Parts: sequence; structure tokens; C-alpha cells
Amino acid sequence: MRKWWPLVVVCLGTFMFLLDTTVLSVALPDIGAGLSAPLSALQWVANIYTLVLAVLMLTMGALVDRFGARTVYVAGLAVFGVASLACGLSPNAGVLIAARGMQGIGGAALAVTTFALIGAVYRGPDMGRAMGVFGAVTGLAAAVGPMIGGALTQYFSWRAVFFLNLPLVAVTVALALRVLATGRRGAGTRIDLPGTIAFAVCAGSLTYALTVAGEEGWTSFRVLGLLTLAVLALIAFVRVELRSSAPLLEVRLFSKASFSAVLMCVGASTAAFAALVYTSLWLQSGLGLRPVRAGLALMPLALASFGTSLISGRRLHGKSPRAILAAGLLLSGIGCLLQTGLDAGSSAGSLTVGLAVTGIGVGLMGPAMGAAVFAALPPERGGMAAGAMTTFRQLGQTLGVSVFGVLFQHGGSALPEGLNRVLIAAAATGITGSVLAYVFVPKPEDASAPARRRLTGSR
Repeated sequence: MRKWWPLVVVCLGTFMFLLDTTVLSVALPDIGAGLSAPLSALQWVANIYTLVLAVLMLTMGALVDRFGARTVYVAGLAVFGVASLACGLSPNAGVLIAARGMQGIGGAALAVTTFALIGAVYRGPDMGRAMGVFGAVTGLAAAVGPMIGGALTQYFSWRAVFFLNLPLVAVTVALALRVLATGRRGAGTRIDLPGTIAFAVCAGSLTYALTVAGEEGWTSFRVLGLLTLAVLALIAFVRVELRSSAPLLEVRLFSKASFSAVLMCVGASTAAFAALVYTSLWLQSGLGLRPVRAGLALMPLALASFGTSLISGRRLHGKSPRAILAAGLLLSGIGCLLQTGLDAGSSAGSLTVGLAVTGIGVGLMGPAMGAAVFAALPPERGGMAAGAMTTFRQLGQTLGVSVFGVLFQHGGSALPEGLNRVLIAAAATGITGSVLAYVFVPKPEDASAPARRRLTGSR
């Protein structure tokens, strides 16, 4: 039992940072009323957290390689706790937005170090079991966030959404200092500040452009300017990384189709969760459900994901990641497709089967994706592997919410029609990711071929 305490610590931190990506979806109306905040401010309360997460993932990966996963993890918990307190005490929207950004800094540290800690502690079948539990907690946290946020908001206050983190942080820090090994530090390489800035400008301007496009259209001067800035920043990022002696991300790795495909699959896997934002909006604004009831309507996804992750991590360890990833993404896409066809007469029960199928797909994907990403890089670059995976996952969800927002608004005043558009796009993303996984992710024997050639000296 003692060997599983590090996993408990990792899962607690993961649960917190993922919870705060979705928990506000049902609390924003009360925040707006309590702080007299306009809609534009409320959008930034939600978006600044996920944007900071996406921007800092690679930097946090570099910090893990330099200072060790345990140090960065505990520091991230401390920042996350202080920021949560500041969020709960915020007197106005400006302070709340700033505190949410600070929360994103701590969340980025938690997101990256969790994978590095699991990879450092567990091997063989234990790795499969650990990734299975981790995937289950990931799916559970993302899915139950609206329900927990709704319950706290409905029965206490929106401030309780943030105060809930304080005891969780205290318990997790105490356990982390007790059960996590210090680990080894890197060689003290410098942090790639120019690369960090270039990536931040690229991700920030692209996300902002997608958000503005829903209101002004794709041809507006501001949207085109932001998209141009994003492209220029991406070019600058690639040039900086190619020349850097300590890059945030080895961009040459993207010349490997298998590595690029796995990260594309990671991004595609977030489509179902990005769609949940608009599913929750339809349940509350379209059907008039209270926050708690709306959260309960999403539970089929959470339960199916949790159960599947536990089983798949134990039973499918060592199986072909290509087959598992392809099957998981396909089921996720089919589940979204089964949720479509909504109209004015639809109820929350219309989503149940589709949510369950999506949950099964999500549960299959989690353990396989972690193993596939770590296998693509050498062990000493575990921080970079974790940073790349979490960056693509968070950026995929951030951009997915923005793109789906444009589709949702183009549905007009009919909420079911807007949600149908979102779900069709999410389904297409999952199915496309399934094809990428099946075609480009190598079989285990293909992945081991280079190692065999090195051992035998053959070419």
C-alpha cells in the first residue's frame, strides 16, 4: 500500500487543477452579480486560467528537468493555494482575473509535474495501473466540476468554489513532503525566456483571435491582425528553439510522424471536454435546470470514464498504444455524434447514451497517451515530454472552447441547433484523431526496431 501514496498525492493535485478549469462554468452568473462585472470581464475570469496554463506548460517542463519534479510540484501547490485564497477574497473583477492568472501559474506546475512524478516512481505493470487511476481521476475531475461548482454556488457562495482548494492544498503539501522522493536535478541549464515569450504571444493572440471572431467575424481587422501576430510569433518560436542550447521543446522531434501524431491525438482528445462547456449552457439556459441538476446530467461521462480508466490501465498494459488510442478517439467521436439531433423537445436524458460512450473513449485514451508520449523521448527528457503533452492537451481545450464558441453563436437563438454544431465538430475531431493514431502511431515492434538495430549493429 505504501508504494501507492505518491499516486494519491499526484491525483490530489491533478484533481484540483483540472477542477478549476470547469468548476466556474456554472458559477459565473453569480460572480457577475456579486461583483457587478460585465460579460467581457466574466469571459476573462474563465479564459485567463486556461490560457496561462497553456502558455507555461513547456516552461514548467524545463523547470522540472532543472530543479526536480518534487520541488516544482510543492512550489506549484503553494502558489495555487495562495491564488485560490486571493480569488475567494477578491473585491472586484480585476483582482479576480489577476488571481485567476496566478492560479494558472500554480496549475501549470501541477499539470506538468504529475506525469514526471508518475514516470519516476512506477515501472512495468505498476505504470499501467498508475496511469489507469490517473486517467480516471482526470476524467472524473473534468466532468464533475460543473456539479461541484453548482452545489457550492447554489448552497453557499461562489467564493466557496475557491475556498474549497485551501484544505486540499494543505493536505496535499503535507503528503508530498512526506512520501515523494527528492529526485535528481538537472545540470542547471538556463531557462529559455525568449522561447517562453514567443510561445506566450502565439498562444495568447491565437486564443484571443478565436474569441473575437465569434463577435466580429473572421474578416475583421482585429481578428486578422491577431492571427498574423500568432503566425509571426510561431515562426519566431521555432527559430529560437532551433538555435537554443536549452530549448523548451525540441522542435526537430516534430519531423517524426509518430511524435507529431501522438501530440495531435492529445489535442483531439480534449474536444469532448471543450463541448461540455456548451452542453452545460444548454442544460441551464435552454432547459432551465438548476446547477446541481445540470451537473448530474453530465455524470454518465464521468462514471464511464472513471470505470473504463481503472479497467484499461490494469488489463491493457503492454498492448498496442496505436489500437487503444484509435479506439478511444473513435468512441469519443461516436459518443459526441450520438448526442446530436437535439431540438426543442429534447431533454437531459437525450444525452445519456452519447455521454456514456464518450466517457468510455476518454477512459481508454488516458493511460495509452501518457505511455506513448513518454516512449517518444529519452528518460532524461521526462519534463519535456510532460510539458509537451500537457501543453497540447490544455491548448487543445482552450482553442476548442473558442472555436466551438463561434459555432455555438452561429446556431442563432436556437440553443439546440448551436449545440448540435458543436457536437458535430467535436465528433469530427475525435474521428480524425482516431485515423491519425491508427496510421501514424507505431506498433510496439516498430518502435523497438531502432533499438534492435543499435544492439546488433545492423542498418
